Amino acid sequence: MLDVLLPRRCAVCGAPGSPCCGACHDGFVRIGLPLCDRCGSPGAWPVRRCSECAGRRLGFATARAALVYETRARAFVGAWKERGRRDLTKIAADLVAGSLARPRGAEALTFVPGERDRVLARGHAPPERLAWELGRVWELPVRPLLVRARHISRQRGLSLQERRRNVAGAFAVAVIPPDRIVLVDDVYTTGATASACAIALRRAGALQVDVVCLARAVR
Repeated sequence: MLDVLLPRRCAVCGAPGSPCCGACHDGFVRIGLPLCDRCGSPGAWPVRRCSECAGRRLGFATARAALVYETRARAFVGAWKERGRRDLTKIAADLVAGSLARPRGAEALTFVPGERDRVLARGHAPPERLAWELGRVWELPVRPLLVRARHISRQRGLSLQERRRNVAGAFAVAVIPPDRIVLVDDVYTTGATASACAIALRRAGALQVDVVCLARAVR
């Protein structure tokens, strides 16, 4: 009955019949080699540090994403995050698992915690849902380790320096983390949020934090 009254539409192009139609799914720009060994930014050749992360103090060991955050991915993520399209979570997890190998040596997954008011408004927290779905696919436990220590203003529209200041000290660890943890987020823009979360995890005892995201901005 719901399918009749509210037919499912593609989150990207709006075509009826599927949460993400085949043409849009195939049209996503996948991130492949070569890329930066540290932050996962694609480039013309493999490098240990790229211009985006060289000289920066990053809390994580590596960051990887499945898709380039371009027009189609933006539409998909916008529907998933802002319009509460929970039916897109499995598709997001399949895209990640289809592009990225199961993290070696990882003991558990955790996720960037959502802002309470935004989670209530959206009806779900995409990074958390993605972590649970990836945990099922990769057969890894999911541990809710992080909490928000204070309110964070929206990162959208802020410069790199402003993003760093905005999230500095904004996360705390609720329980002692395992030695090797994978942090899950939806989009990697500048790495400021991922790094702030990773720093909190390492200060609490984690030896290595790797980051996995659905999409990342490419400059």
